[in-house]
Amino acid sequence: MIISGLIIGIIIGFIIRKYIAESKIESAEKEAEKIVDNANREAESTKREILVEAKEEAHEIKEEVEQDCRERRNELQEIEKRLLKKEENLENKADNLANKEDIIKKRETITRQKKEEIEQLHQKHVNRLEELSGLTTEEAKELLLSRVEDEIEHETAKMIKELEAQAREEANKKAKEIISSAIQRCAADHVAETTVSVVSLPNDEMKGRIIGREGRNIRALESLTGIDLIIDDTPEAVVLSGFDPIRREVARIALEKLIVDGRIHPARIEEMVEKAKEEINDTIYEVGEQATFDTGVHGLNNKIIKLLGRLKYRTSYGQNVLQHSIEVSYLAGVMAAELGADVNIAKRAGLLHDLGKAIDHEVEGPHAKIGADIARKHGESEKILHAIAAHHDDVKANSIEAVLVAAADAVSAARPGARRETLESYVKRLENLENIADSFNGVDKAYAIQAGREIRIMVEPDRVDDAKASKLAYNVSKKVEDDLEYPGQIKVTVVRETRAVNYAK
Repeated sequence: MIISGLIIGIIIGFIIRKYIAESKIESAEKEAEKIVDNANREAESTKREILVEAKEEAHEIKEEVEQDCRERRNELQEIEKRLLKKEENLENKADNLANKEDIIKKRETITRQKKEEIEQLHQKHVNRLEELSGLTTEEAKELLLSRVEDEIEHETAKMIKELEAQAREEANKKAKEIISSAIQRCAADHVAETTVSVVSLPNDEMKGRIIGREGRNIRALESLTGIDLIIDDTPEAVVLSGFDPIRREVARIALEKLIVDGRIHPARIEEMVEKAKEEINDTIYEVGEQATFDTGVHGLNNKIIKLLGRLKYRTSYGQNVLQHSIEVSYLAGVMAAELGADVNIAKRAGLLHDLGKAIDHEVEGPHAKIGADIARKHGESEKILHAIAAHHDDVKANSIEAVLVAAADAVSAARPGARRETLESYVKRLENLENIADSFNGVDKAYAIQAGREIRIMVEPDRVDDAKASKLAYNVSKKVEDDLEYPGQIKVTVVRETRAVNYAK
């Protein structure tokens, strides 16, 4: 019974749960139908709104397109009107051109006829002229052309001569102004060096101490410095003789230190010579550096600066080479500024132009080439190298800066007081100059003037005309260049004078 009751209860519970589930399903289905109906109604409403908006937008687009079409149609109509008008104008112009072409053809025909008539008249006149002159047309042309040629050649030569004279006068005037201005603005000192130095002694007893026992001190000093010590009867003085100015300066400093110290023996001499060499090396660099500061030339290699310093102890015809280089730098820079050239290149090349003289006794070749090689080795520019190499015409100058450096070098070396030479060599050079000039035909007299910087030649006017006078000046200058050695430059002046003399009776 209990089992049967349980089974019946289970069945009844199952039926009740099924009924309840079916009721929930039915209510859910009704609710879903309502949602679907609402969604359909909303979708229909939205659809109608979208259609209305699309129709309105399509209507607006249509109106815009129609308006654009109307405007384009109007533009096309305007263009068509203009084209029609242009076409009418072109037709009118074509008609006018046709009329003008007919007129031109008629005029050409008339012109041709007149030309034929003129040619006939011209031929008649030519025939008449040939009969009167006795010359054919070709002969007359040749005669006329030869006369015109002679006149043109004469006028051309005259014009060229006038232009050359004018250009030479203006160039000389301008060059003199620039050089004068450069010289006035430059004030470099020159120290005349010799091959000997004199060391003062406190007393004559010091001479014996310098010589030393059996001459050991003087031998040690001479062997260490390479300089000859001349100890003679000159009171309280010792002469140092040698062609190397740096060695001579080392010997002078060492000897002065020994005299002050008082202890003079070979070991002490060796010590003082080493100290003097160190002092000279320091002085050389300082002097070279000071030269770069004075001239405003910067960025030089240290080895070049040392070589510049060595030039302080180098002379040329009695002129201090370092002071000469500084002066050339000043002069070249001033002239470059006047001419609008590169001032920095001119000053730099002017300072370095004699750099080769610092080692020309150690290296074979002209100092201009040696200096250019040194500058190239230490990174100087091609313009600087060319100016250094060309300042003595070893190579042809191809830049204004190179020409200015050569001119500044000549000005610095040739000005009065800058250099000196012995009386014997001076007189010999003047005689050689005059002999060279006298060796040419047509020379009456020749005089070396201005301390040998000019040779003035008087010629026989009946044997040497103006053209030959110019050629003679050129030939003499070339022979002087080939046969003589001289500082600076030598001016060759040929004077031709014709005199007409008569007497009133």
